Amino acid sequence: MPTARLQLWRDPALPWVESRRACHSRACYQAHSHPTLSIGAVDAGYSWFTGASDGRERLTPGTLVLVPAQRVHACNPDPGRAWSYQMLHVDAGWLTRLRLESGLAAVGPGAPARISRQAVLYQAFCALNDLLFSSASTGEKEAALVAFLGDHDFAAQPAAQAAPAPVLGSAALAALIEYIQTQDPAQLSLQALAQQAGLGRYQLIRAFRAATGLTPHAYLLNARVNRARQLLLDGLHLADVAYQLGFADQSHFQRVFKAHVGVTPGQYRQAQ
Repeated sequence: MPTARLQLWRDPALPWVESRRACHSRACYQAHSHPTLSIGAVDAGYSWFTGASDGRERLTPGTLVLVPAQRVHACNPDPGRAWSYQMLHVDAGWLTRLRLESGLAAVGPGAPARISRQAVLYQAFCALNDLLFSSASTGEKEAALVAFLGDHDFAAQPAAQAAPAPVLGSAALAALIEYIQTQDPAQLSLQALAQQAGLGRYQLIRAFRAATGLTPHAYLLNARVNRARQLLLDGLHLADVAYQLGFADQSHFQRVFKAHVGVTPGQYRQAQ
């Protein structure tokens, strides 16, 4: 059986981007979202992509998935099988500014994921990621990333199945998500969110799940994991991150983090 291998790339000089490559992985992910645009590529094996709706799409080698910020999703291999993939994360604010410079429309948070089966786009993405993991200069890597993201209008790719129409209005949902993002996620509760939205707790659960694909509890847990990413990059000790974000203990934090990110907190922090 081939040995599983994982590589993470990050450069302090390019803090708005990070990448990973996984070979022969059997790791599975819970439904989650990122504050970044995520571009995933299937290199070998087969997997299933799920968005905020109940639909699933089969991904084959050479497929690219483009997931906007805050779009709930998961991508997992066939049961009992391994697969190889690449994943690039780009800061949403930085990308919006770049797209405007390039004359492309900005992609709003939570927009539908898009799936490409174009060989040319897959090959261009692989070439970009190879460069990021190489010893090329920071300037060369930045230029290649800017060119790739500016050259390709991802909105032209087919959209994955959309989420059901939300009961919670777009303005109310945006305000609630902004509230979650600006508060300490460890201190937020279902009751506090329901009061903020002006709904009962059961009404909020149904409306929030219809709008985002996650229950408020799962969304808050996801927000804590995303906050943990930044705290780890800031150099905080694992135990301090777990305590600050309200996890029961360090082992609980590690289990939740790995279920969302695919690597342990220590592996994530140590990536160079």
